[in-house]
Amino acid sequence: MNLETFRKETRVLVYCLLAAGAGAAAASHTWAAHPPAVAPVAAAVAAPVTPGTIETSFAPVVEKALPAIVNISSSKASKISEREMPFQMDPFFRQFFGRDFDEQQFGGRNGRGNRGNNLPPQRRFEHSLGSGVIVRSDGYILTNNHVIDGATDITVTLNDKRELKAKLVGGDAKTDIAVLKVDASSLPALPLADSAKGRVGDLVLAMGNPFGLGQTVTMGIISAQGRANLGIEDYEDFIQTDAAINPGNSGGALINTRGELIGINTAILSGGSGGNQGVGFAVPVNLARNVMTQVMEHGKVVRGYLGVLPQDVTPAMAKGFNLKQSGGVLIGDVTAGTPAAQAGIERGDVILEVDGQKVEDSNQLKLRISQMSPGTSVKLRVLHDGSERTVIAKLAELPANLGRGESEKSSDSGTSSALDGVSVEAAKNGVVVTDVAEGSPAAQAGLRDGDVIQEVNRGRVSSVADFDRAVHNAKGGTTLLLVSRGGYTMYLAIQAR
Repeated sequence: MNLETFRKETRVLVYCLLAAGAGAAAASHTWAAHPPAVAPVAAAVAAPVTPGTIETSFAPVVEKALPAIVNISSSKASKISEREMPFQMDPFFRQFFGRDFDEQQFGGRNGRGNRGNNLPPQRRFEHSLGSGVIVRSDGYILTNNHVIDGATDITVTLNDKRELKAKLVGGDAKTDIAVLKVDASSLPALPLADSAKGRVGDLVLAMGNPFGLGQTVTMGIISAQGRANLGIEDYEDFIQTDAAINPGNSGGALINTRGELIGINTAILSGGSGGNQGVGFAVPVNLARNVMTQVMEHGKVVRGYLGVLPQDVTPAMAKGFNLKQSGGVLIGDVTAGTPAAQAGIERGDVILEVDGQKVEDSNQLKLRISQMSPGTSVKLRVLHDGSERTVIAKLAELPANLGRGESEKSSDSGTSSALDGVSVEAAKNGVVVTDVAEGSPAAQAGLRDGDVIQEVNRGRVSSVADFDRAVHNAKGGTTLLLVSRGGYTMYLAIQAR
């Protein structure tokens, strides 16, 4: 082999080795990006999607429901006092601003301005924003009563940006529900759910117009059902939710994941911040539907009336009355001539059932009676002096002048200790409380200055001596008082520490 032939063969060998190395490198790179196939492994089977499965998007539900959510703008006239506009009332300052200033600032001729004598108008217009829900395609809308209360002008803005004047069909301040009507047809409307079937933990969506931003959707769960005794409305049965509800959301919709209306967003607990803290309340649609039906049929809400002052049976109260079970509703007072009095219900009775259904607290009794029509005969299971009996009461109509704290309202009753820290003086029909030490068991139980104590442990007291004797003889650590306050009586149970 000559030298030239050797060189040629060497070159071929080197080229082959280089090509093999490049191929190996390419193969190595390809493996890293795409590992070689291996024996197939059985893939995990996805769980079937059910109505209860949490979805990755609520867009289909929102797209269907949102057109039924409206924005509500209302205005009302209010009087202006001289204190509110001292400069405008003073001729010295008005000569610098001129007569047009009054009209520009306070409504001009439309605001009752007076060009002739240059006096400022006597009223101004206040504006508010809220939300509403179309519940019937022929133009009926549910909202909160406080959104339109006192309004002289109501404008509804639909999802398609149409603005329509709305008429107030009727409102109910006791539940904070109002019904509006716009002159339109074939409107998108939300179907109404049975809110009693909602469960704590169910996913919900809140829809409305927070802070006037425009239609907004937030998500949360039902945090609690049947919230009451919050002091927000006279009749409370709220759905509590952590879905963000803010100012402007009032009157908007709380819907389930099927796009059904379950509540009307009404209030929040803001802790002083004025904004959402994760504790919002909605009037359940079952209660709102009852109000809407009555408003549409009668122009107002007509409620049944029993004529009692109901109280919760606390453990201390049960002990004071020697009750074996908790639950039920203690009757603190019976108004003379009312259905309760005519049926033979007495102070100290405990109502256990209404038409065969148990009542657990005073709010339940109040709600059930209020949603019955006047003239309805209701069967009550009552515990009287340790024995159960059934009475029939024919309900009357709730008087319009009954307000918060009167005979169809629950009274506050807490628990604490004996009557140390309580001072009394002789009074007609008992002894009057002249002082209750702050933080004492009696104060914690709800006893107040001015209360008249008529009974101690079911025994009448007619003098300070009777009172002292009864308190001294109290046994078992619980003192039960019958107290007269504001024309009504109630029971207070004071527990010994």
